[in-house]
Amino acid sequence: MASFGWKRKIAVHAAEMAVQQNPHSWESWQTLGRAQLGLGEIILAIRSFQVALHIYPMNPEIWKEDLSWARTLQEQQKVAQRIKKSEAPAEVTHFSPKSIPDYDFESDEIVAVCAAIAEKEKTVSANKTMVIVSASGAIETVTEKEDGATPPDGSVFIKAR
Repeated sequence: MASFGWKRKIAVHAAEMAVQQNPHSWESWQTLGRAQLGLGEIILAIRSFQVALHIYPMNPEIWKEDLSWARTLQEQQKVAQRIKKSEAPAEVTHFSPKSIPDYDFESDEIVAVCAAIAEKEKTVSANKTMVIVSASGAIETVTEKEDGATPPDGSVFIKAR
């Protein structure tokens, strides 16, 4: 199988060149997808088959054979990866307490920063600033109070916060 690797790479390169020459050719995209599958590039192959289907959506061969096969391979690949992860040693999959740094979340500096952020958020939410553009074209920046603001000439055209 290793001796065919260079032939498969050439096939992908040739199919890519065909797609570059005529990007509206569904046959070129289908060929590229098949060549990509030959190299094990399942996700790229699925994308190529999807482009081919976008160009020629009524082609049953791409639907039933190419895309269906590529998605089956993708699912098999996901299952194999899940199995491989479940067989991994326990110390690799879990964090050790030594890998998590110890932070002092109750230090005076952290409390001061949190208080400053909370104070800033309180003033921003209390003062809502908006730009009002009236129908006549007058532009005004207004700080909205509880009762709301009125535009310069009484009619609002665009209101943005």
